Amino acid sequence: MKNLIGIDKTKAEELSSKLNQLLADYQVFYQNLRGLHWNIKGKEFFELHLKFEELYNDAVIKIDEIAERILTLEAEPFHTFSDYLNNSKIKEEKSVTNGIEGVKIVVKNFSTIIILEREILNLAGNADDEGTISLMSDYISQTEKTLWMLNSYLQ
Repeated sequence: MKNLIGIDKTKAEELSSKLNQLLADYQVFYQNLRGLHWNIKGKEFFELHLKFEELYNDAVIKIDEIAERILTLEAEPFHTFSDYLNNSKIKEEKSVTNGIEGVKIVVKNFSTIIILEREILNLAGNADDEGTISLMSDYISQTEKTLWMLNSYLQ
């Protein structure tokens, strides 16, 4: 049985489940980024304050795109904080003011996200789901570059 966009319904359900996990990860990551942006202190304040804002602005776009992809696959995106916290592999961060510690948190969060993005890419390939493949390919390329840059900052 196929859904409206021609994807096997069972595969679409599996993809939607993984996309909901990614949505939860991005929501917690987004809030972590907001906290880092607001609370960062020290000599790296100006550059990291702007970088964290850039990253959370990007995350909010991805959150919307992921939710809309879940809807396209005929499933319901998570939309409560309890769903996000119960399903995210990313943990909440609180009261982080040190810039280097903040960047390390972002690297750790992105490292968690990219593993799931690759898993979703593989599932989408098996489902012949070009829309999700394209989305994950773009995200993976962006995440890889961001991880490289943040890791270079930490060196």
